[in-house]
Amino acid sequence: MHSKVADMAPNDQPDDQAPPPYEEIPRDFGEAQGISVNDDGRVVVDASSRLCRSLSKLLPRVIPPVLLPPSYSEEVPTFKFPLNIVIQIVGSRGDVQPFVALGTELQSIGHRVRIATHNVFEQFILEAGLEFYPIGGDPADLMSYMVKNPGLIPSLDSLREGDVQKKRLMMAEILHGCWQSCLMPDPTTNAPFVANAIIANPPSFAHIHCAQALGIPLHLMFTMPWSPTKAFPHPLANLKNVPADQEWLNRVSYSVVDWLSWQGLGGVINDWRKHELELEPISLSDGPFILSKLNVPYTYCWSPGLVPKPDDWPQNFDVCGFFFRDPPQYQPPLDIAEFLTAGPPPVYFGFGSIVLEDPQEITKTIIQASEETGVRAIISRGWSKLGVTDSGELNKSNVLFIDDCPHEWLFQQVSAVVHHGGAGTTACGLRNGKPTIIVPFFGDQPFWGEMVSAAGAGPDPIPYKQLKVTTLAQAVRFCLTSDAVRAAKDIAIKMQQDKGVKTAVASFHRNLPHGLVGCDLLPKFPACWRYRLGKKIYHFSKVAAEILVEKNLLDVKRLKPYQPNPIIIENTRWDPVTGISSAGMGVTFDMLKAGGDIFYKPYKVYQDGRTSPLPSPAVSENSCTKLLSPAGSTAPVHKARSMNNLTALRDVEPKEKGRGVAMASASTHASGKFLGKFFSGFMVDLPLAAAEGFRVLPGLYGDKVPQYGQVTDWKSGAVAGAKSFAIGMGQGMTDVFYQPYKGARDGGAVGFAGGLLKGTFGVVGKMAHGSLGLVAYPSQGIKQSIHSAFHKSTRKFIVAALRLDGQDMVRQERVRGIDDRMVIEKFIGMTRPNDFDEDSDYI
Repeated sequence: MHSKVADMAPNDQPDDQAPPPYEEIPRDFGEAQGISVNDDGRVVVDASSRLCRSLSKLLPRVIPPVLLPPSYSEEVPTFKFPLNIVIQIVGSRGDVQPFVALGTELQSIGHRVRIATHNVFEQFILEAGLEFYPIGGDPADLMSYMVKNPGLIPSLDSLREGDVQKKRLMMAEILHGCWQSCLMPDPTTNAPFVANAIIANPPSFAHIHCAQALGIPLHLMFTMPWSPTKAFPHPLANLKNVPADQEWLNRVSYSVVDWLSWQGLGGVINDWRKHELELEPISLSDGPFILSKLNVPYTYCWSPGLVPKPDDWPQNFDVCGFFFRDPPQYQPPLDIAEFLTAGPPPVYFGFGSIVLEDPQEITKTIIQASEETGVRAIISRGWSKLGVTDSGELNKSNVLFIDDCPHEWLFQQVSAVVHHGGAGTTACGLRNGKPTIIVPFFGDQPFWGEMVSAAGAGPDPIPYKQLKVTTLAQAVRFCLTSDAVRAAKDIAIKMQQDKGVKTAVASFHRNLPHGLVGCDLLPKFPACWRYRLGKKIYHFSKVAAEILVEKNLLDVKRLKPYQPNPIIIENTRWDPVTGISSAGMGVTFDMLKAGGDIFYKPYKVYQDGRTSPLPSPAVSENSCTKLLSPAGSTAPVHKARSMNNLTALRDVEPKEKGRGVAMASASTHASGKFLGKFFSGFMVDLPLAAAEGFRVLPGLYGDKVPQYGQVTDWKSGAVAGAKSFAIGMGQGMTDVFYQPYKGARDGGAVGFAGGLLKGTFGVVGKMAHGSLGLVAYPSQGIKQSIHSAFHKSTRKFIVAALRLDGQDMVRQERVRGIDDRMVIEKFIGMTRPNDFDEDSDYI
């Protein structure tokens, strides 16, 4: 699904792409609602369907576009202090390569960069001089799965063969690995690491949740459109019954794809959030749109000369250009050099790491098409081993089969390129001014085929199932025309003006939040701790805090992790009716599930003969202690095999207890969970949904919606409850007089009637909000405080990781010559007027 960048070393595997594992949706799922799937895997979005109309209302409001685009200097962007940046990538080698280029640039200007991706890319990343952390998952399995299931909806064969469940288990492993990559020491060197910021491609999925748990900034980068726009539909969507206002349907197509994605992965993600991150689950209505709601910045890594930035994308969205590097110093093998000089420039054919179902048939098609058009062909074998038949390798005087060869060099030697349509391969061909034929298999490949065709640099894309000798020969003839050559060269001229990697780095720096501040004592380091002394709060870096802790100047128990970008995800309510109904359905579902567990959990214990407990992925208190041990030993890492394992952690009794005791305990635990869901639902969730629904009700008729701040504990809940009661009751009583007066003043008799209606709504809605809010917000605050009191493992893990990283940084800084005394004296001078006596000696 995602893209590639032509940033390949001489021995790199060919560019490929493996989309994220969307699954668990039957192929006929949603057909009654206007959703079906084409043979190419793209979802058919019917504009007349009820689902489209409903999802269009859920899209967050469009942020007004910025008329003047941001300017980027070609010089190295300035930044206040170096950061620990983790780059999370799910996909194939082609997805990893652009981020290696980005990470190298970030590291060269002072940041510490860790790339977290699949284990098979470890050597590739380490050879680039970057840190590596394995997140699990097998890109080859993803590739094979996506060739069989090119869209969001899996085939019946995949369902029967259990592929969907395998991908769910893989996704659970990847989510766990991404979280560990944010704060676990290096698996090889044991060097501590805690992320200050996250860069990710969207299909890694863990990004926003890790950022929420740590309170750090997130920046998404991708080479295919992932954000709603009127300019073009989602690359995975195929529009049907297009209305006169196609721009509306283009935007809605992103909602449909996001909604389908959440159907397949929402349960896995919420289980992971609950058991490992100790965060509240995200609702069905908010999950698909969470990135848009939180206004997460994006940098799209394609050339604006090929696809300009849409006018309706906000200021924090950038189109920076493809990521390129200079062509490597490459000496071709003798067979390649002789073939290139033996005749006119050949046409390149290659499908990278695409796992073809019938490589022999594709090989024959390529050779016959090249013979029919009279062109010479250079064919990359790729993972499918093109050129191998039952009788051995084919030998043709005008055909050469090759293994790995850097595209940057090879594409300068050919007349045209034929490939699967990965963004990186597409970019490399166009940058060298070569007409391009795209044979898409899945993901964004059809999108890039359509963009190349629209630019005139190639024919319409040929889906691989429609690849025949006649169609391929016709496409090759088109690429040899002067018009196609001229169009490709025009694009190359535009792309040569891009500074892709440097512009992406500038975009990252420009979008860092204002909350990312420096240390009060050592401004060259970012603040990672907050510390309250009296009425004042100080911000300390890991280095400064550890120096002060060593001298007993700080109470470790009062050190709290500083969150430069706090993220709070709340359920969105549009009105009282939908708010109460959706909350009611959620409470009902939770109670039914918990009620079923009363009987299912004991039965499961009986069937399993008592399940052995697994180590929890949420690090225990003992593990946190190990993180801070003098030897620097790390907490044990458990790679979650499935989310069922995570759920079972709290439902299984120790091994020494008998089966009957374990069954009784499981039943008791499930019963307690049921009662908890009951009281939480009817005492907190439903009243809160009603209060929030009535709070936003005035916005439906243009009135101001009150804001009370985020409810994070019992104190903020009590404040919000008091404000809601005062404002609700006060405005409710005055609106019945003020709104008619205002309406008559502004609109005469018609305005008076409208104001009378608004006043009536105000009496009912605002007073209902005030009375409900007086109870609902404090109850929500108490619930949050109780949740925080009983879910401390993740916070302790974060604290332990920060301490460990700080101790390691202090050792390094002392080698560089940092003056501990200067830090201590500055701290005493800064705090003495408020907290210390002048004659105290702290050194």
